[in-house]
This record gives sequence, structure tokens and C-alpha cells, in this order.
Amino acid sequence: MAELNNCLFPDDLYYSLENNVWAQDMGDGSFRIGLTDVAQTLAGSLIHCKLQPAGKAVKKGKSLATVESGKWVGPVKSPFTGDILETNPAAESTPTLLNKSPYKQGWIVRIKPSSLDEDKGSLVKGAEVLTHYKAYMADKQVSGCIHCEGFEG
Repeated sequence: MAELNNCLFPDDLYYSLENNVWAQDMGDGSFRIGLTDVAQTLAGSLIHCKLQPAGKAVKKGKSLATVESGKWVGPVKSPFTGDILETNPAAESTPTLLNKSPYKQGWIVRIKPSSLDEDKGSLVKGAEVLTHYKAYMADKQVSGCIHCEGFEG
């Protein structure tokens, strides 16, 4: 697992740099999507998560969910065009899971991309993630990620 200023970036995930989300290949043509460690830190302690419903078609860059903290409300944007296959009810009932476990329990939706080859080309893995986030964190003045007690990568 890569780490930058206490922010974690699991090696097996793809990252949408423009949307600040990760995508996990589930091996069946679908991907789980969630907020990056940097995104959950910027948002602060999340108090609300409203998910788009399973079965909904979504375009790349459009909202999969809306999250809210005491200082911010905003969309979680999709890195893919496709259909939402499944939502994580725990993310909606316990939004702090997105802070405590952004890469495991805090996933948001599972989506089946309709244009995988095209959309996957905009995602990055490996060293490129750290290069981007180093500049991004400097621009946003994020000196490190804040993990809640019991943080799981």
C-alpha cells in the first residue's frame, strides 16, 4: 500500500484523479466505488450519505451519491458511465464508515460500466497516483490525512 503524508492508497485500486474516488475491479465486469482517503479528510466527519438507487443509469462525472459533513456538501462523482448494480446500505445508515474505512466497509456503490475501455483509460494506478496527489494535496493545503479511531485502509 502506498502512503503519502499519512494518506493511504491501496495498490490494487484504480483512482479517478478528477473525481477523487477509487474503483475496485470485482472481477465480474463490475467495480466498487468509494471516496479516497484524501477526499474523506477534506470533507471532514461525514454526517449524511444519500445514495443513488440500484438500477439507475449514471454518466461518467455525474453523481453516485451526495455526502455531507459539518463543513461540506457535495456529490460523489462516477468514474464510469454505466448502471448502478448495488449500493452499500451501511454507508447510508452510518456515514462515518466513509471516514473510518474508506477502502473497505465505506464503499459507496457497485457499478457495471458500459464503456469500460474508454472510461478505464482515465484511471490511474501505482506511482502516478502519488505524483498527482502530492501536487493536489499541496494545492488544497492538506498536510496529511486524518483517520478516525479504528481506521482500516
